[in-house]
Amino acid sequence: MTSRAPAPHPALPTPGLEHVFDVSVALGAIEDHGATRAGHRRIIPILGGSITGEVNAEILPGGADWQIVRADGSIEIDGRYSARTDAGELLYLQATGVRSGEPHVLESLLAGEPVDPSEYYFRTLVTIETSAPALAHLERSLHLAVAARTADSVRYATYRFV
Repeated sequence: MTSRAPAPHPALPTPGLEHVFDVSVALGAIEDHGATRAGHRRIIPILGGSITGEVNAEILPGGADWQIVRADGSIEIDGRYSARTDAGELLYLQATGVRSGEPHVLESLLAGEPVDPSEYYFRTLVTIETSAPALAHLERSLHLAVAARTADSVRYATYRFV
């Protein structure tokens, strides 16, 4: 019996990033639910905001960021919200990720103090749902966002994996 060498596999593409849009979200006060069965739960209401770039839309009030605060102070992000384009098309966005950093930096962020975004790690994976045919291409890609937190807002730049 002779053994055959496996067929060579084509090289996998190296992913790149292309900027798609920027987001600015106005936030309400932190609702601290304390220790729950899932962990230390916090909910931050989304009051509104904007999306600009390949897509231009108004973020609608009513979404929120459902967070779990880890023992080391890092935060698991689960933001969910809707937006409406100028043409009336609806988008549903979900941003899941992590914000982490040195304890003193995370404490400063929690206190609402200004912190340079380079001092902490804040990344999310953004998925998008829409029934709008002109925006359906957004559903067929993964989007990585680099984010920054202020006392009453989050802003992030979103990139498509290409």
